[in-house]
Amino acid sequence: MSKKELLEEKTEHKHSHHHDPAEKERQLNRLSRVIGHLEYVKRMIEDDVDCAEVLIQISASKSALNGLGKEIINEHVTHCITHAVEDNDTEALKEFQEAIEKFL
Repeated sequence: MSKKELLEEKTEHKHSHHHDPAEKERQLNRLSRVIGHLEYVKRMIEDDVDCAEVLIQISASKSALNGLGKEIINEHVTHCITHAVEDNDTEALKEFQEAIEKFL
């Protein structure tokens, strides 16, 4: 099985799933900023910038990713998990619990 097929299999949702388009766009924009920041860190390393400065920028990138993760958790709890509870979808709840454990 290819890497793509494994990823698709792992991320396939068995429960109904809808995300607010405005929130999704906001999250994608935030992720684009994080990617840009990481590209800057890469250039810093390529340019032999002081290690302390690189570490500070890596820390900022990690913080930005954690913030995005918290937003996604909040979105998921507010919408997807609420619907899963209403539908008694214990599998969706279990999947979310496992995802939270990995995120933390």
